[in-house]
Amino acid sequence: MVSFGELLAAELRREPGRPLVTFYDESTGERVELSVTTYANWVAKAGSMLVDEHGLERGDVLLLDLPAHWLGPVFLGAAWTAGLAVAFPSSDADPSVVVCGPAGLPAWADRAAELPVLACSLLPMGVRFADPVPPGVHDVGLEVWGQPDAFTPYDPPGGDDVALVDGSVTQAELFGSPAAGSPRTATGGGRLLLTANPASPPGVAALTGPLATSGSVVLVTGAGPDRLDAIAEAERVTHRYG
Repeated sequence: MVSFGELLAAELRREPGRPLVTFYDESTGERVELSVTTYANWVAKAGSMLVDEHGLERGDVLLLDLPAHWLGPVFLGAAWTAGLAVAFPSSDADPSVVVCGPAGLPAWADRAAELPVLACSLLPMGVRFADPVPPGVHDVGLEVWGQPDAFTPYDPPGGDDVALVDGSVTQAELFGSPAAGSPRTATGGGRLLLTANPASPPGVAALTGPLATSGSVVLVTGAGPDRLDAIAEAERVTHRYG
């Protein structure tokens, strides 16, 4: 009955400095690399923001409306650490909190009076929006930096907590057995080149394989075939998905 928190803690003990999530955005030239430690720090900050700042509780639903970006895996990890179930925009779930990017603001700003709407600028280094966000919306780039680098939930989840709303997939099912289409061969230091959005059903299924098996992910958006080949060679990719 493995949980995400147990997996991440084990990786921190095993090899905290190794790369875990590497992100390329070819439209901006951005490259971000999160080691296990850096990823865990971001997950802790986001988890603390969700629970301590906005009162989310184990079993609540986080709707993740982000494009392919390194903050997708961060908020997935934060949700699972806190025992939240994740839904995506295609779901008919009733969310307790929404995390969105700039493109999602028009759709979600009107709901900021009834539930927390956390908006990510998607600018380099996770900074604040250049312009003020709509009234009631929370700018992640303002709130997240003041959060601690360690987070322990008051009510820690276990393997039987729901990780994904669609299909009621538990954390144990998501991390303890191969998900459909998930390239579980990217293990033991394997590097998975992922072009599918982690904040989507196919992308999250692929992402969890390396996270569960001591592999790592190279998430790329906006690259053509030749550039993908070049990135794969530079990053010593062993498998591809998406």
